[in-house]
Amino acid sequence: MNRILAAGFAVFALVAVARAAVPEGFTHVKTLGGIAEYKLAANDLAVLLLEDHSAPVLTFMVTYRVGSRNEVTGTTGATHLLEHLMFKGSKNFHAGNGKGFDTLMDRIGGINNATTWLDRTNYYENLPSQHLELAVQLEADRMRNLLLREEDRQPEMTVVRNEFERGENDPSEALDKEVGAAAYLAHPYHHPTIGWRSDIEKVSIEKLREFYDTYYWPDNATVTVIGDFQPAAALALIKKYFGPITRAPKPIPQVYTEEPAQTGPRRVVVKRPGEVGVVQIGFKAPGALHADHPALDVLAAVFSDGKTSRFYRALIDANLAISADAAKGFFRDNTLFNATAVLAPGVTHDQAEKALLAEIAKVQREGVTPAEVERAINKLLAGHAYRRDGSFAIAGQINESIAVGDWTYYHTLLEKLKAVSPADVQRVAKAYCLEDQSTTGWFIPQAEAPAKPTSSILRRNEISGHARGPSYYRNPGDVRGRAQGAPLSQSAAPAGGLGGGAAIAPNIHRRTVAGVDVLTLKTAIKEVVTLRGVVGAGDVFNPPGNSAIADLASGMLDKGTAKQDKFAVAASLEQAGATLAFGTDSHVLNFQGKCLRKDLPLVLGLLAEQLRTPRFDAEEFAKLKKQIAGRFKRQMEDTNLRADGAFARAVFPAGHPNRPPAEEKYLADLEAATLDQVKAFHAAHYGPALARLIAVGDVDDAAIDRAVGAAFSGWTGGRPVPAAPAAPALAAARTEKVEMPGKTSVSVVIGQPSGLRARDAGYQPLHMATSVLGSGFFSARLLDIIRNQEGLTYGIVAQLGQDALADGAWSIQATFAPDLLEKGLASTQRELRRFHASGITEEELKNFKVTLTGSYQVTLATTGGLAAAINAALQRGHGPEWIDEYPKRLQALTLAEVNAAIKARLDPEKMVTVLAGTLPGK
Repeated sequence: MNRILAAGFAVFALVAVARAAVPEGFTHVKTLGGIAEYKLAANDLAVLLLEDHSAPVLTFMVTYRVGSRNEVTGTTGATHLLEHLMFKGSKNFHAGNGKGFDTLMDRIGGINNATTWLDRTNYYENLPSQHLELAVQLEADRMRNLLLREEDRQPEMTVVRNEFERGENDPSEALDKEVGAAAYLAHPYHHPTIGWRSDIEKVSIEKLREFYDTYYWPDNATVTVIGDFQPAAALALIKKYFGPITRAPKPIPQVYTEEPAQTGPRRVVVKRPGEVGVVQIGFKAPGALHADHPALDVLAAVFSDGKTSRFYRALIDANLAISADAAKGFFRDNTLFNATAVLAPGVTHDQAEKALLAEIAKVQREGVTPAEVERAINKLLAGHAYRRDGSFAIAGQINESIAVGDWTYYHTLLEKLKAVSPADVQRVAKAYCLEDQSTTGWFIPQAEAPAKPTSSILRRNEISGHARGPSYYRNPGDVRGRAQGAPLSQSAAPAGGLGGGAAIAPNIHRRTVAGVDVLTLKTAIKEVVTLRGVVGAGDVFNPPGNSAIADLASGMLDKGTAKQDKFAVAASLEQAGATLAFGTDSHVLNFQGKCLRKDLPLVLGLLAEQLRTPRFDAEEFAKLKKQIAGRFKRQMEDTNLRADGAFARAVFPAGHPNRPPAEEKYLADLEAATLDQVKAFHAAHYGPALARLIAVGDVDDAAIDRAVGAAFSGWTGGRPVPAAPAAPALAAARTEKVEMPGKTSVSVVIGQPSGLRARDAGYQPLHMATSVLGSGFFSARLLDIIRNQEGLTYGIVAQLGQDALADGAWSIQATFAPDLLEKGLASTQRELRRFHASGITEEELKNFKVTLTGSYQVTLATTGGLAAAINAALQRGHGPEWIDEYPKRLQALTLAEVNAAIKARLDPEKMVTVLAGTLPGK
């Protein structure tokens, strides 16, 4: 356990801020784990600084100690709606003077957003480090100079309402909301962060102004700066821009409402159209800073983290559930400890509830073993280490500790976890998992009419790992809704990185070891290694007549090997705190993992064992078929997936790798598949012919070569990818509808085959044009006009498929409330036709060259981002040099070739439109 704990701190304790020279105007409060805390004397603004010069990027975050717990009936959701309005303009930065917040950030390639949660609201910028001053200026200006106009509230209200509607589409989220409302009668945790629909629609601009004037002050905020900066310079900028802001004129109101003691069990039932049932049991539990929180965290891991966990053995392995999870809320006030099961087909709610309660009672009665606790703690500590992989990840974790009342908990929690004993785990199970302190919720799916026409699916089990959660009041995450774009995480990259002028590709070491294409990249991160890789065993290799074999072969990999059963494999990984996960796409089996450097030989050995010699146990195979069927049926509740699937069937011909099977066909194939078919598939396609392994982080090339050589020696097999038929151009426009009763938001896809593969000469020009139209950046046309200005949707993007082995599709994807569907479609078609007729402007091209290049730089500041980028470059037919070449290709694009690509490749009058959801008039 010590080495995992040490690794967690090695990730971020890169440079300790010196206490010697405290700039004038600041008081040094303390330094812990390399993080220095200062107080700005002028207004009591708290400042946290952590240097990390491994990549030329940084994260600037402002955390306000206000969340939905500070709301009352009538203003629920106000914190979240105000968070959206914080991007609508301040005194010195607004669209009217050409200095809109999103526009300025996009033009430097920065990634900015905000999230609202029960105890806090945070705003952040991930950006190239030379632009720190801009981030400080923007955040300081909107702290007290927000415009807050009614003309902005109205369209943003409909955006937030669509976000609410999208959440209501998810049965599990709807159930979670009902359980929370029933569990809390008086305390404001009763209402969801997004608020109740009527409050979202009716809260006045005056109420929002009152809320802003109450809580948005420097003495109610913490600024966190992590990454490539000089402390003295950062503090000088913070003083310059935040210093003139006064303290709050009145004391910040504190929440004093306490939840009265619960005197008996509570139950709620949610009935609506759906495919699979859910059981959720929430037990009252203490807040995050309570002494029992670490033990409850360990208890949750014992119950549901990994294949050795109790819920996995009792529910998932017994085919009672397709997923079973436990989690304790990390909140300031008393919260819930949740146990949740998503039911397998044919299982009753009563069966699943009894199974959950039986496992809880068993721990209360018999306790847990030292081995279980050790594994759980190792996994938790390793998870903390992995989540400290970069400036944004670190800032996000500190942000949650600020929210619960003590930022140092980010540092001290690890030691507290390490000290948890088996007796502690049994004690907290007895103290908190009590029937009289429980709220139980059932989601009971109601039969719905068959979808018309039958839609099809996209991908199944992309990476089938075991996830922790759900937890009470799911975090809305990027609640302002960055729908697409560069990933919002950062990590250590090679010193100098892109922004520093040093190329990355020359540092990538590529060679063939035991027939496997191996690529490694050493970065500044300590102890942690990220793995990515592929094997040529995707859906395109499925035998004629059965579309499920590749998925089943992938699913059998973690069900045991010839040498050891699945529990022994899982125990080895979990003891080391390591992860491995597998999943298929159209062409390949993907695998990914994380581990500590010391455990890399173990992990590579297990990876090879799972890939080469899966056990293929008949009982496990039968279980897997039921689990995949259950997960697939749950996916059928998702309007986005149903729309995407119907679109893919409409634009790709039979036999095309991007055309998925119909839902009934896939389920029938799954049922009909035999173990012999899966064994034959594995023998034919699992081999080094198309295999690739990428390792990024604290890598040792010689050690990796030894491990790969020993683990994969003698491995043979694999076949080339078969040729794919081209998708013909569409002859005429048409609309397809997938009717799904009980949905509050309609998913829309409009598009056509692109006729392009990722390596084709015309791909990059059309990719640039598509980014201008509808990338996830808020200055892209579709988001700026249809969301920001017209307020018709929460999310709308344009996408160009990135397949190198088959031609892809071009599409616009959006969601609209049923009563706004007609307007939304009209606006989307208007912008699409304008885009096709007039193309993009020189100014847009210039700005998006900077936007895409800068955001790409931020993305490459992560071990995960680097591994993914290397893998994607190779999958798209490029070499490692593409990592450095891509920004140059962007810069070389001309307006003429970009606009020519739009004309040549797109035809708005011959596109397919797919609508999925509860349609108007139905």
